[in-house]
Amino acid sequence: MNFRHGLICIILITLAAELCAEDVHIVAKGETVYAIARSYGVTVDELVRHNNISDPNHLVAGRRLRIPGNSAFIEYKAVRGDNLTSIARRFGITLQSLLNANALSMNYMLREGDILRIPQQGAAATEQLTAPAIPPVPSVPLTPAVPLAPLVEPRPTAGQPVSPSVRWPVAAREVIYMTGKLSGVVLVGEKTESVKSLTEGTVVSAGPYRGFGRVVIVQVAGGYLYVYGGCESLSVKEGDKVRSGTELGRLGLDAVSGKPELFFLVYRSNVPVDPAIAPRT
Repeated sequence: MNFRHGLICIILITLAAELCAEDVHIVAKGETVYAIARSYGVTVDELVRHNNISDPNHLVAGRRLRIPGNSAFIEYKAVRGDNLTSIARRFGITLQSLLNANALSMNYMLREGDILRIPQQGAAATEQLTAPAIPPVPSVPLTPAVPLAPLVEPRPTAGQPVSPSVRWPVAAREVIYMTGKLSGVVLVGEKTESVKSLTEGTVVSAGPYRGFGRVVIVQVAGGYLYVYGGCESLSVKEGDKVRSGTELGRLGLDAVSGKPELFFLVYRSNVPVDPAIAPRT
């Protein structure tokens, strides 16, 4: 494993260590509590209790439901020729389950290299995954499996005044420094606003990452890595060259706070850098 991949792994493992062991499901129009519970392998009662659902017969589209921690996923890296329908069929799940697990819309254009979460549905799903007729899942060196320990407050933060002299990837209404294991800032912006690169560089990782929406990592001259997490959609892919001001994606709602938040971290030679003073070009 080269230095670049090794450093990216460290960053992503650190991100994973900050998460609670729960997944979030966005309710689609017409979905029922029963169908959602079945797709994640949990009981209806568990799902209702976990989310304080007062009327299980009426779910509002767009509501975010926390899935009890006994759900399970594997990760799959899309290869040339894949599409969402074929992947769902390969793993024996519904297309809607695949979309929900990755917070994707029906018209999302899958790209080679995209990393998808595949929801598992008990022993039957395990047997399907190990059947000889199914090709082996490609290894994903940038998103290693790590244990996820439940945390009461997965992203401790401390607010700071917004300085008009500092340029951020979004038009930040709040700048909040993370005080846990992660060293970076949370930028509160507007939903779907453009997330722009602060530098020129090369996209070395781009795709969904559990608990942080879609994440873009840009490698910059001087040994820097800029991490932009919390995007609802991405405008770049791995290998793309970007300039200062290039749109990387669109800001989404954070599953924990329910606010449009960008997680912005900067590293140099594996050492965190205060994002407020990191180089801009």
